[in-house]
Amino acid sequence: MATSPNCQEEETQTQNQDQNQDTPVMNRLLQLLQQPPASRIRNFKHFQSVHPIEFVGLLDPIKAHSWLRETEKAFELAEVKDEKKTKYASYYLKDEASYWWKSTKALQEGEAISWQKFTELFLEKYLPSYMQDQLEMRFLDLKQENMTVAEYEVQFLELARFVLEYVNTEAKKAKRFQQGLKPWIRSQVALLEIRTYVAVI
Repeated sequence: MATSPNCQEEETQTQNQDQNQDTPVMNRLLQLLQQPPASRIRNFKHFQSVHPIEFVGLLDPIKAHSWLRETEKAFELAEVKDEKKTKYASYYLKDEASYWWKSTKALQEGEAISWQKFTELFLEKYLPSYMQDQLEMRFLDLKQENMTVAEYEVQFLELARFVLEYVNTEAKKAKRFQQGLKPWIRSQVALLEIRTYVAVI
């Protein structure tokens, strides 16, 4: 059955009205796509404002571990989303570390690298298993000797973060700390039967 001219005209008007209603939405989408990524810049500037530290790639496991820890603190403070962490952190890799990251990223064949994966790759490079073994031995051999208790504590805590299995409870941490004290201090502390690290200090 043929459509009357009036019906066709009404259909055309309805289509035109629908298109006119969609036009502002489409225009707004196009504007958003053409705008510079201001939000990305603003987010990164917010991250920069908490002053993340740089890492130059020295084979120093303590500095490498510290950089990771401080970077994660900066993420938390700046409320960085997971998908942006690798990109933001890698900006602060300088000198040798920057070259390492460029070549490592190329080997991932263009895949998006999560922060968890980045951390694994980073530790594999700057805190390999043989270094972890060395740090464990240093921790187990640590003694106060000529240090003050405060100086001994600094070294104890610096190494303890690499051997969490030895200090993963208050009692174990307190016991291990006492074992490294000078004999005359250790004997006095032992009499008190202290069970928490803070109390020992």
